[in-house]
Amino acid sequence: MSIALDTIPIGKKIYFASDFHLGVPSKEESLLREQKIVRWMDQIKPSAHAVFFLGDIFDFWFEYKWTIPKGFIRFQGKLAEFVDQGIPVYFFTGNHDMWMFDYFSEELGIPIFRKNEQFEVNGKKFFIGHGDGLGPGDSMYKLLKKVFANKICQWLFARIHPNLGMSIANMWSRNSRINSTKKEEKQFGEEEHLFTYSKAQEKIAHHDFYIYGHRHLPLDMVVSKNSRYINLGEWVNHYSYAEFDGKELSLRYFEKE
Repeated sequence: MSIALDTIPIGKKIYFASDFHLGVPSKEESLLREQKIVRWMDQIKPSAHAVFFLGDIFDFWFEYKWTIPKGFIRFQGKLAEFVDQGIPVYFFTGNHDMWMFDYFSEELGIPIFRKNEQFEVNGKKFFIGHGDGLGPGDSMYKLLKKVFANKICQWLFARIHPNLGMSIANMWSRNSRINSTKKEEKQFGEEEHLFTYSKAQEKIAHHDFYIYGHRHLPLDMVVSKNSRYINLGEWVNHYSYAEFDGKELSLRYFEKE
């Protein structure tokens, strides 16, 4: 079942970004990246019809009942500004921030999606998700994801005092894959897991665009004659995002040296 979005007015665009990994590798570097993200949001705001964030926006996120992770206030303030001005924002959880619960939806009016969703706008069909655990292989992570998504495990972690819980999270983040991601990470061509997954989905139902994050490489690959797979890359090395003007979807780069 596709979620229908309003028709895009002339001059407006829908933007997609993923894998900011705010919080690593250090507070100072994360702050510089956050400021860059805010500059990007200021740049796109006049033309934004809607904005999609496709997961791993934070390198770690856990919402206690009365507590959220410290920091990232500039980014959150900019989100509130978008929503208050009537620009819809959609959040997908990734494997690093899957423990987002109701804070963003209650405080900012931003819906949270935990699995792939289908959207339709201007007659184009989009298949959208973070991309973790899709396609062949990666069986160990798929098992680990089930553990992290388990309600009992989440309840148990919530019993840990935030001082200790956040310390554990920071230790985990220091071993984050994004810390070792190279600017020219290897591309696997036809063997790309998300590309393989998209081709399988296309046999079930047609979509014009398959858009994911997670892979940390900006990719634009042909799935079928009228279908493409787009990976949004990340904002530690690439600063890449996608924009849809109502007809065409394209990858872009922000302040990339």
